[in-house]
Amino acid sequence: MTLPAWVRPDELKPAPEPLLLVQAFVNTRNLDTGTDLLAGAGTGNEWLHLSGLLGPEVTAGTGDLSAAREARESLRALIAYNGHGPAPTADEMHPLQAVTRSWSPRLAIDPAGRVELTPGSGGRLEDGLVRLLLIVRDAQQDGSWDRLKVCGNRDCGWAFYDRSHSRRGEWCDMASCGNLIKNRNLRARRGSQRQPGR
Repeated sequence: MTLPAWVRPDELKPAPEPLLLVQAFVNTRNLDTGTDLLAGAGTGNEWLHLSGLLGPEVTAGTGDLSAAREARESLRALIAYNGHGPAPTADEMHPLQAVTRSWSPRLAIDPAGRVELTPGSGGRLEDGLVRLLLIVRDAQQDGSWDRLKVCGNRDCGWAFYDRSHSRRGEWCDMASCGNLIKNRNLRARRGSQRQPGR
């Protein structure tokens, strides 16, 4: 599968499009390496333009990039809930609520005659964030949303698409995060089984 240029090259378990855009947006922050593509104006605008979340004639300022990072972490909390994480708190959902409050619904009719909600055509970052929420809504309706998860390694937080038949995948990569967590849990169990004085 050839991935779009806006998907990080280290993406191991990509979601189908258009849900891939939500996954790639969340993965603009890599907790493992400490990198954040939305931290600076240069890399932030480059990624947002490349992904189509920002129109070619629009530049995201400091406030826009901050709103994008906050929305990204709200989406991460929603995705974590798919993998049996805690329900997102009101504070975690506040940035996405702000996006929905700033949007006026627009209807469009596609070439096949289907009526659709659209994020707008202004190319603003708010329009791009609404587009992400519309993708989430569609994925929730078609059943693909619950396959998008966040790695069970809290130090990782990478969003991955669980293609397993059982839908019980927990890690972005078994060879790295999965083994790390399993070994950590094994050491903890062995340590709790030991008694002092033996």
